[in-house]
Amino acid sequence: MNLSHLARVLVLAWTVMLSFQAVATETGLWKQSNEGNPSVIDHSRWDHILSKYLEISDPSGVHLFRYVEVSAADRTQLEQYIDSLAGLDPRKYSRAEQKAYWINLYNALTVDLILKHYPTKSIKKLGKSFFSFGPWDDKAVQVAGVPLTLNDIEHKILRPIWQDKRIHYAVNCASYSCPNLAAEAYTSDNMERLLEQGARDYINHERGVSLRRGDLLLSSIYKWYREDFGNSEADVLKHLERYAGPELKKALEGFDGDIDYDYDWRLNEVK
Repeated sequence: MNLSHLARVLVLAWTVMLSFQAVATETGLWKQSNEGNPSVIDHSRWDHILSKYLEISDPSGVHLFRYVEVSAADRTQLEQYIDSLAGLDPRKYSRAEQKAYWINLYNALTVDLILKHYPTKSIKKLGKSFFSFGPWDDKAVQVAGVPLTLNDIEHKILRPIWQDKRIHYAVNCASYSCPNLAAEAYTSDNMERLLEQGARDYINHERGVSLRRGDLLLSSIYKWYREDFGNSEADVLKHLERYAGPELKKALEGFDGDIDYDYDWRLNEVK
């Protein structure tokens, strides 16, 4: 084989690979569902991990994970859980089951990723590329023959398909400022309760919303994904008011001061 022919073969192979990877970004691929399928997906192994290693009573109000305590057996349990989800084609299930599937898969993959690189101070320090901000664009799993990244799951599947702003309170990035990792696996039955609880808990915690010297300090989530919460800061404030407790709601109503944004990327670990 001469060099020019080899070069053409390599270019073709590279093009095919890029085209295959691009499929993951096609939201339409994942819009299919089978509403006639009454089957539910088993998330019991994820429930086991959460009940054993997630600390939900820390005085900070942040759910912290005991990464250092996870046993070899439970790491295997987590990997088997991820493999079990990856072995399913979510399109064969109802839309409600799919929503729980993708949220749980995202969160389980994130915990597994931290465990594989622990100890680390922040998820931002992970990532295969030298210039990467974190691991979100690295291949994390293969579902129905399609390689997916964490960003694919969140931004190409969950957000565009369900268009539910509360998704941001469900997916967890293993960081202090992230909305709490739920203490139980999401299911089609508990979805609404957990999403509402997640929104309410985050907005009424200082890492979500706080007032400081007359200014409003919000989580950067409300800046990064403003379009999900509305077209303006006023729309964001209306969303916050919906879940705010009485005192915070009063402060938010008619607020016309400065709004700042911040995010703490420290690992959500029990120390």
